[in-house]
Amino acid sequence: MENYGFLRLVLPFFVSLATFISVQAQGADLLDGKTLQPISPSAVVQNIEPGSVLILGENHGLAAHRDQHLVLLNLLRQKGLKVSVGLEFVNYPDQTFLDQYTTGQLNEDDFLNLINWSGFSFEFYKQQILFPNRIAGERTLGLNIPRFITSKIAKLGLEGLTAGERNLLPLDFQLGRESYKTRFTNLIHVPVGPTLDRYFTAQSAWDDTMALQSVQFLNSNPDQVLVIVVGEFHAQFGGGLADRIRSRKPDAQIKTLSQLWAVKILEDGSQVNLTDDEIKVQIQPSPTEGPRGDFIWVSKPE
Repeated sequence: MENYGFLRLVLPFFVSLATFISVQAQGADLLDGKTLQPISPSAVVQNIEPGSVLILGENHGLAAHRDQHLVLLNLLRQKGLKVSVGLEFVNYPDQTFLDQYTTGQLNEDDFLNLINWSGFSFEFYKQQILFPNRIAGERTLGLNIPRFITSKIAKLGLEGLTAGERNLLPLDFQLGRESYKTRFTNLIHVPVGPTLDRYFTAQSAWDDTMALQSVQFLNSNPDQVLVIVVGEFHAQFGGGLADRIRSRKPDAQIKTLSQLWAVKILEDGSQVNLTDDEIKVQIQPSPTEGPRGDFIWVSKPE
């Protein structure tokens, strides 16, 4: 019998959200992804223009990453850009509820119940969710496919979906590129075979759904910048989300920020900081996929 313990770990976000991490960074280095030279946050937004996408990787629930994202959002606002925010952790069928909440038509408790919010404190992401100025036409977007769909794909494959469930998949759904699947395989340690294929199909449904929702918004709002908050693995090396957006919109102007939380988990469950040499290995460009991100933010915990 297959072990589906992995499903409880990686779905819905292919990272664990069960623990709310509230830690601050004692040191953070923002780097150019190609040269690995230090840069300032203003350098990230310098060349971002209307119609662009900025993909912000994160470790979900990590205060250091949340705070860095808010710095960048405010710099974009100071630049005079219209900024909308896309969220991995809100499903696109719940957009009506999200609109009602951000316009004050729905109170917070009802909103959270309607979208089945769980896993960590809503207060943690509230600033990002409410950042867009609705009066100026900015929006907060739910980008993802409902988790019960990806869970079912991971267990049964696409053929296990009902007709109604298939309708929730993005039009012209495609799997992620092969190099992305290779990294995914190395991450989850599942042998090559049908189980791995189902898991990767679920991961791809996650990415491709977010990509379609993002492209539809960009096409309708070319005067805005779309900032997407997404789990770090989806942002790395231009695979995952960026790759699927470019597949659907080849002329998309995309910048990615990859986050390195400089810790490692030991076999006994404890964690230690990465050494400087280990950090250097993590931030190096891939020989096959290029830079880890256009920008890399390395954060060390207290």
